[in-house]
Amino acid sequence: MVPAFGNKVSAATTSPRRFVGISNALGFHGPNLFPEKSGRDYETTRYLKPIEDLRDQFTVISGASHPDVGGGHKAEPCILSAAPYSGSNFRNTISLDQVMAQELGGETRHPSLVLSSNGTTGTSYTANGSMIPPENSPQRLFAQLFTDGSPESRRAQKQRIREGRSIMDIVSEEAKAMQRRLGPGDRDKLDAYFTSVRDLERRLVVNQGWATRPKPKVGVDAPDPVRDNSDTIAKQTAMHDVIFLALQTDSTRFITMHTSGNGGRVPLEGVEQGYHQLSHHGRDEKKIAQLAIIEEAQMRSWGELVRRLHETQDGEGTLLDQTMLLLTSNLGNASAHDTKNMPVIVAGGGFQHGQHLAFDRKNNYPLPNLYTSMLQRLDLEVDTFASATGTMRGLDFV
Repeated sequence: MVPAFGNKVSAATTSPRRFVGISNALGFHGPNLFPEKSGRDYETTRYLKPIEDLRDQFTVISGASHPDVGGGHKAEPCILSAAPYSGSNFRNTISLDQVMAQELGGETRHPSLVLSSNGTTGTSYTANGSMIPPENSPQRLFAQLFTDGSPESRRAQKQRIREGRSIMDIVSEEAKAMQRRLGPGDRDKLDAYFTSVRDLERRLVVNQGWATRPKPKVGVDAPDPVRDNSDTIAKQTAMHDVIFLALQTDSTRFITMHTSGNGGRVPLEGVEQGYHQLSHHGRDEKKIAQLAIIEEAQMRSWGELVRRLHETQDGEGTLLDQTMLLLTSNLGNASAHDTKNMPVIVAGGGFQHGQHLAFDRKNNYPLPNLYTSMLQRLDLEVDTFASATGTMRGLDFV
């Protein structure tokens, strides 16, 4: 592998810290995920067995959720922002990964990667609450990261970036002139637009510096296309493969990936009904048994990404030591559309793992406290994130 560091980092220096947030719109069946006992000597549950060899590398968190966030499926936009959901007038706020990218993303070719394994819904939002459209093709993502264009196409790309900046200058001046003629409500909307423009300008400046530099070289081919749109596991695994390469080459340090609810039948032995239908099982044991096959396979796929990071040397430690991985969902109970007791597993990142942090399942602990801990792990000077009351109790740095 040939890395693509924004600033050259020698083996003697501290490796950069990273974040990968992976979410699943249909959650995970709690009884198969959460251990009954808290602490370090908990008994491994069905969903944790595929990653039992990594036990000391992750923490299971139960009894946590986002305060003032309800709405079932409609709470998907809040997974990483923790913005209170208020129905039709809801306006999202910046997501955790974009706070990281905003502060630290300028060191790499791609400040962040926003991905989806099977849809057009993402969990990354800008400062003005606009969703960043996710990339849902592992093949396109691979090309974007590792395939160099011809010298002519690279020159053309640089010219497009220059033209893009010029357009932003023109539009900004026109918008400022318009602002003086607007009422308070429209000024708020225009201010949100200005935020988007500034975000785009910042990305254009970064892209201009990388336009003529060669992309990192990897010794593997792009993942094969997944022909069956219902094969959620294959789609997730293909995207995990490219995520690993992106981290290994330091092409980016902040990544999100979301898996939307798929109505088709996942092609796994023992699964006979559609995935979305099974998630709304209504406590039907036969449906739960089929759902467990799907969710166990999802955990196995995620675990393989964690395992590869753990086995990859990075400076004086491993890539996992420097990468915080979050696996979660907006739904704690998909069958009841309940957003409490969210499934949460945190791996890597230099935290003290090997434990089950069990909080009150009736009066949930604020999950944004975890997000605050993660921001502080990146040495960002923040006291809280969203509705956090501080950092996460019981999750300490090594």
